[in-house]
Amino acid sequence: MASNRARLFGTDGVRGHAGEYPLDRPTVRRLGAALVRSAFAKASAGSAFAEASAGQASGRRLQLLIGRDTRESGGWIEAELAHGASGEGAEVTSAGIVPTPAVAYLTRTGTYDAGVVISASHNPYGDNGIKVFSGKGEKFTERVEREVEAIVADGSWTARSGEPGPVPRADLVGAYLDHLRAVFPEASSLKQFRLGVDCANGATTTVAPELLEGLGLDIVVIGNQPDGRNINLDCGSTHPELLARAVVERGCQMGVAFDGDGDRAIFVDHRGRIVDGDAVLLMCGAQLQREGRLKGNAIVATVMSNIGLELALRAIGIDLVRTDVGDKYVMEEMQKRGLSLGGEQSGHVIFSDYLFTGDGLCTALNVLRTVALSGRSLADLASDLTT
Repeated sequence: MASNRARLFGTDGVRGHAGEYPLDRPTVRRLGAALVRSAFAKASAGSAFAEASAGQASGRRLQLLIGRDTRESGGWIEAELAHGASGEGAEVTSAGIVPTPAVAYLTRTGTYDAGVVISASHNPYGDNGIKVFSGKGEKFTERVEREVEAIVADGSWTARSGEPGPVPRADLVGAYLDHLRAVFPEASSLKQFRLGVDCANGATTTVAPELLEGLGLDIVVIGNQPDGRNINLDCGSTHPELLARAVVERGCQMGVAFDGDGDRAIFVDHRGRIVDGDAVLLMCGAQLQREGRLKGNAIVATVMSNIGLELALRAIGIDLVRTDVGDKYVMEEMQKRGLSLGGEQSGHVIFSDYLFTGDGLCTALNVLRTVALSGRSLADLASDLTT
């Protein structure tokens, strides 16, 4: 059935309270079907989704990859979305509980035409969301979102009926971990470096401890006991106080807190002081500049970033380009200008050499790499940013 309600997509996909519009079962199922219909629309030559998808051009079945965080509603939302999509001829695969950037990476490097993440990021467990990546591993543009919304609103068709069945599962996370290990080839220089890690009882619980411990770091992990309802609950990037206390009490040299879906990271120095995305952009930007890897000699940030960041970057000859709030606007500006680094004060940081979306683990590895190569502590590096 069609809906005459407000737009489905907001600044970061579809968001709402699980079980209520737009995340009620019929709308989720219809959205899954609409994603496939958008790619295979009769006017496919003008479809922005089809332009970024290989399946439509080759005539094979559309390949859709789904990943989710640890919220208790994630399972049924995944099942409904997959039921709608498969009813339109798509082949749907679940990667299970994985970070958002893992889905973006696997979509880009695999045979998938689109990737879907079921998560409400840093929101409480009762909320959930759906965000979609093109076959290039990039978040859907507003143009594509409007196309999909128009199909959802079209009352001339109905989504597949019946009860949803189990979604075929594949263990794909190994390729994502290999991709991340390549970010920090100098990891052995920080062997036994004590790092506090807060997984927010979210999606990074499945990957962060394995990755960081495998690199030889001495990790102190909290927020790694998800129960479907404790995601982001007094933990993670929006509540770093618990991590700060653990870092000080356990003698960590620094700490990193992820959000529920793992696309952002906030840091804590050895004294328990918070280090936000602005400081990360400055220290990593300066490191990339020293290596000759800072494309365009500029960084993208939003209007929320501190003036201190702009002044500190200017002092070392780096330009700052500002956008509206939202990592997708940062991404679009980076693509337009061909830049390698951008992000938000909240901890969404994009390193385009690796992926065109925020990745908390990639950010953590780049910060650790900067600490290793500079020979400076996180507290010392963060002190370059004056507020």
